[in-house]
Amino acid sequence: MSFVIARRAVVVAALSLVSAAVVSAPAFAHGPSRQKVVEKIEIDAPADKVWGIVGNFQDLNWHPSVASTEGTGGSDVGAKRKITLKNGGVIEESATKVDAAGKSLSYKIDNVDVKVVPVNNYSSTISVKEEGGKSVVEWKGAFYRGFMNNDPPPELSDEAAVKAVSDFYKTGLAALKAKAEGK
Repeated sequence: MSFVIARRAVVVAALSLVSAAVVSAPAFAHGPSRQKVVEKIEIDAPADKVWGIVGNFQDLNWHPSVASTEGTGGSDVGAKRKITLKNGGVIEESATKVDAAGKSLSYKIDNVDVKVVPVNNYSSTISVKEEGGKSVVEWKGAFYRGFMNNDPPPELSDEAAVKAVSDFYKTGLAALKAKAEGK
């Protein structure tokens, strides 16, 4: 008889744990999802010329939104740069992977106010490929929205983060094209 009672107690305890997990699961079910942006542009200039512009991690002054760039470490892995935007915002970044031969540079944001760029945990790669005497530049990034909890305000939503990064890439790529093509 006591064996049956003990077994029932174990079954009841197990069912209680399962039902508690099911009831509390929605609290853990949602949050921000990783967003991605990829922008490309074809430039009528050799890849070496384009890489000469984008491959210098310490100089992002070719981007029209950038007022100044300063940093340390050149274009090596671990190099740091501080970007001051024309609107006064500041972004601190570090190089995470550099492949000069493959014309690819990866970096991450170390510090930024979400009011400046509405993202968290941002990483990016810009690469240059030669295609028939021209260059194809791809700038891609992955990140989370600026508000890391549920129900973000509109300015820190997934949409706001994707728009901010996409606009920055498009503006930069258009300026890069103009500079590399000498226009």
